[in-house]
Amino acid sequence: MFVYKAVKSLVLLNRDIVTTTGMLYPRESETREVRSLDGLWNFVKSDITNPTQGMRDKWYLDDLSRVRKTIPMPVPASYNDITTEHAIRDHVGTVWYDRKFFVPMSWSKNQRVWLRFGSVHYEAFVYVNGEMVVRHEMGHLPFEAEISQYVKYGQENRITVMCDNALIQTTIPQGKITELARDDGVSIVQTYTFDFFNYAGIHRSVHLYTTPSTYIEEIDFTTDLSKNNTVGFVTLAKVKIGGSVDNEAASNDLHIRVQLLNKEGIVVANTTSKSDMTAILEIKNVKPWWPYLMHHEPGYLYEMEIFLIDSNTEELQDVYRCKVGVRTLSWNNSSFMINGKPIYFRGFGRHEDSDIRGKGLDLALMTRDFNLLKWVGANAYRTSHYPYSEESMQFADENGIMIIDECPSVDTENYNQALLEKHKSAMEQLIHRDRNHASVVMWSIANEPRTGQLNAGSYFQYVANYTRQLDNTRPVTAAIAVNSADDKAARYLDIISFNRYNGWYSNPGRLDMITKRIIDEATTWHEKHNKPVIMSEYGADTVEGLHLLPSYVWSEEYQTELFSRHFRAFDILRKKSWFIGEFVWNFADFKTAQSVTRVGGNKKGVFTRSRQPKAVAHLLRKRYFALGREVDECTLIPSDLFTYITDGSSTRSSKHDSTDL
Repeated sequence: MFVYKAVKSLVLLNRDIVTTTGMLYPRESETREVRSLDGLWNFVKSDITNPTQGMRDKWYLDDLSRVRKTIPMPVPASYNDITTEHAIRDHVGTVWYDRKFFVPMSWSKNQRVWLRFGSVHYEAFVYVNGEMVVRHEMGHLPFEAEISQYVKYGQENRITVMCDNALIQTTIPQGKITELARDDGVSIVQTYTFDFFNYAGIHRSVHLYTTPSTYIEEIDFTTDLSKNNTVGFVTLAKVKIGGSVDNEAASNDLHIRVQLLNKEGIVVANTTSKSDMTAILEIKNVKPWWPYLMHHEPGYLYEMEIFLIDSNTEELQDVYRCKVGVRTLSWNNSSFMINGKPIYFRGFGRHEDSDIRGKGLDLALMTRDFNLLKWVGANAYRTSHYPYSEESMQFADENGIMIIDECPSVDTENYNQALLEKHKSAMEQLIHRDRNHASVVMWSIANEPRTGQLNAGSYFQYVANYTRQLDNTRPVTAAIAVNSADDKAARYLDIISFNRYNGWYSNPGRLDMITKRIIDEATTWHEKHNKPVIMSEYGADTVEGLHLLPSYVWSEEYQTELFSRHFRAFDILRKKSWFIGEFVWNFADFKTAQSVTRVGGNKKGVFTRSRQPKAVAHLLRKRYFALGREVDECTLIPSDLFTYITDGSSTRSSKHDSTDL
């Protein structure tokens, strides 16, 4: 009987989960106001051995300064590296934030007031004037609550947030909490297997915003092209309306008017819906959304305006605007195409990570990163290993940078029912947030999951199928590190992505053991599953400024030579149409948990943590622009790509130019 129960407990059930509603990015319009609550908040760290004290003692009922001594803490930012204290940097458990805000009397009239967080890692409890308004679990994803009934209009209000960074075996990502003896007692220690620092806090912007009482709650659209990409279509599959006393607006009394404007502000398409709130817009002489270096005008975006109108009075109820990139995606067992043209991905795995602010949103840093992506000639990146800020998604749309959008599941193991349901919830929240972004071309359901374990097959079958159920317009992938013979998940993916560190974790220092191994492994993945293949990670740790000749591990010379050996493999594989991309690990150096194998963090960056190029960045830049010219027939060749050497006196000049690509 005991054995029967043990076996039965290993069976995973594909249960339904609660789905997200609302969550449109806060934008001002004729009917909406938006205010930022970013700035310096008050901050208190709970005692590590008593993390629930604040809840038991109801700290949210008064100013935090009345219960503990507070310190200022910037929002948005990770709290870990702001101070000089070990106890805050390495804190495990709960912390508390609060601040005051004012709500104008005008907001009390015929409208709703909303409180929205871009991200709190990992779990958040939010109170307004002592009343709990929302609880959310899942770092790196937004959440909101209507707070109309909790605020005092024309008066000062208080918002209190409790944040818990603890990771356990049923969180996404996973971790473990243990107790270890220390010199003067017991310490609570957080451990995790993923290779980046578990930054925590209010990571992204906090907004107050208003909507009318009856308002546009959700927008879901798809795009298409026909007639040799000269005619475009935007199909509004769903415009969900919120409002009225019973929270169900009488749709028979409402309709929407939709129009698309080009970059010059000229209306190029418009239509009016019936009560079903769906619409199709046709754009003649459309300008498709193209990736960077695939077209002379990449990242072309239209602006869509949606007007909610009372059908009886023709009065305007609400207005919402968003950007639209018109493009198509398609894939088969040997290629992946955008607007009917095959894509060859060249880019990076990345991290939202920087000195002091950790994973906190930093618009200056984000702008620098996109400048570097274009400088190096990349056309894509993967949001390793969690969803990035909504602002960065908008930036990618505008710059024509393709995104493989990854959920927070990393090093997934010990598969169980609770983990499966949270994993599916993470995918649902991610797709709900990012489904309308032209830059998002693929969903990644995990990074380096332990796919050789028992139940891995059924687990990832459920997650992959659920992802397609939510969105069947983009392929599903996962970055797999298990070898193809042991893996149980790849069969359920549309695109095979694999991570491998030949010349580093495998056979370190052996540059002569790279090229053939990559060719053989990529070929094995394709032959086993008959699907397109991407190398989603490769690289080597490199100390900035360390030069050794002949090359030696950790030196800039070694990183450069290791990349070159990979390039040889990729060029051989590119002749087989099913190999569709190469992604460097990593874009920039980043912080990890303390380890004797990490000197200040992971140093595999092509750029330093302060976003300055290592030697390999210049080599990679030459390759990416060469690929742009060869694969995409790109005519944009930077004038500084090659350095002038000499005018030469021989018949063959030593001067390099774009013809050498």
